[in-house]
Amino acid sequence: MATELDAEGRAAARPLLTDLYQATMALGYWRAGRAGEPAEFELFFRRCPFGGSFALAAGLRDCMRFLRAFHLQDSDVQFLASVLPPDTDPAFFEHLRALDCSGVTVRALPEGSLAFPGVPLLQVSGPLLLVQLLETPLLCLVGYASLVATNAARFRLIAGPDKKLLEFGLRRAQGPDGGLTASTYSYLGGFDSSSNTLAGQLRGVPVAGTLAHSFVTSFSGSEVPPDPMLAPAAGEGPRINLAASVNLWLERVCTHLGLEVQEPHSGERAAFVAYALSFPRAFQGLLDSYSVRRSGLPNFLAVALALGELGYRAVGVRLDSGDLLQQAQEIRGLFRNIAAKFHIPWLESVPIVVSNNIDELELARLAQEGSEVNVIGIGTSVVTCPQQPSLGCVYKLVSVGGHPRMKLTEDPEKQTLPGSKAAFRLLGSDGSPLLDLLQLSEELPPQAGQELKVWPKGAQEPYTIRPAQVEPLLRLFLQQGQLCEPLPSLAESRAFAQQSLSHLSPKNRWLWSPEAYQVALSEKLHTLVDSLSAGDSL
Repeated sequence: MATELDAEGRAAARPLLTDLYQATMALGYWRAGRAGEPAEFELFFRRCPFGGSFALAAGLRDCMRFLRAFHLQDSDVQFLASVLPPDTDPAFFEHLRALDCSGVTVRALPEGSLAFPGVPLLQVSGPLLLVQLLETPLLCLVGYASLVATNAARFRLIAGPDKKLLEFGLRRAQGPDGGLTASTYSYLGGFDSSSNTLAGQLRGVPVAGTLAHSFVTSFSGSEVPPDPMLAPAAGEGPRINLAASVNLWLERVCTHLGLEVQEPHSGERAAFVAYALSFPRAFQGLLDSYSVRRSGLPNFLAVALALGELGYRAVGVRLDSGDLLQQAQEIRGLFRNIAAKFHIPWLESVPIVVSNNIDELELARLAQEGSEVNVIGIGTSVVTCPQQPSLGCVYKLVSVGGHPRMKLTEDPEKQTLPGSKAAFRLLGSDGSPLLDLLQLSEELPPQAGQELKVWPKGAQEPYTIRPAQVEPLLRLFLQQGQLCEPLPSLAESRAFAQQSLSHLSPKNRWLWSPEAYQVALSEKLHTLVDSLSAGDSL
């Protein structure tokens, strides 16, 4: 397992990717003689993102890589010495040099799990000074990954299972690390592929891409291919001059469409021929560099039909401007027309790809019943999460030395739940989630078929529930610095996420004004909260 994680390259974060106050608190703990006290923190979020009622847990794999590689280098310690008080005891820095995560234990929601407010994404326990230092990097690794995965899952729910979703937001992402994270976790959330080749190399994300307008507009039409000859797809038979064949097909297509042969842009056609010679098995036409109807379509058809004579099939066309839905309808109709005219049935089903600042509302329009759009490329709206740029995860102390700790605050929403806890998902007879239950780790787990009393968060009264099934949520992934079970592949986590979403009730899966999913406390945990809120001794 170590080899598999290490093969992905450097750790996703370095120890000094943190806030200075983590180092100042570390010094305070050390000076107070508390550095080694056993402590536990929980990482969770308070509200579901994007006005929805669910999130997807993500970033666990990055966290494991970070924790297993955690070690402060001499240069890290020297920098901390330069920003901490000059009279800091040198023994503190020797303590930092010796730190690693061999004493850290992590329980977590498996990557791709449904996650809800207040339920820990991670539980991190170990020496107080060390697990405090882990706060900022773990928040950084989990928060954005989970936000992007959730955003992508929403796009997938809107698109439905049949439309292909391509992520190509790298050029719009918040820096290279943000771009890699976005490409990785948009795939986990349900996208089919990414244009990001680094995500393909490091994370195994399927990559896809063809050509841009610059390639098309770079040709004037006067270019002569060094070798215009192309062999049949089957590999047998004479090579054909593709450029000459395209010109013959262009005349036939333009005659049928009622266009002048001179009307389609010759530079665009030369670009399509050049691309087809390079990728005869993966030819796709970008139709809107000039005019879709008068140039892009006839030029594409001429090249596609010339390739078809040699046994190749074009893989699609792409639109990047205008009314995408309407144009897709017109193009599909034209494909059917040409297919019937020239007896080429495969042309009817050539995929239509669209892009152009597509957000949730436009995606819903493109995915409506009867749409002829097959593939949808989304960049800015998936990687930047414009509806909500942060999930707002927090990392809160819940236990020190085996004693519960609770943050009491003027804002009830910011109060924390004390003590080391277990979490369970209570399911109905059909396997759909009913609620998530938080209880103290010392309590016996709830049992399927048995009635239990639960307190919904924020409620004044409890109620009873009899679950048909009970699913433990938090699994032990790291114990004393060692991995306890193999981490699933990214593709496996993606499949798990889609399966989890399919079990969620439609009323909780609605993207706009959904019904909130319930998270409840056991009676014993509720009693502890009340006791500590009343000011009883910790």
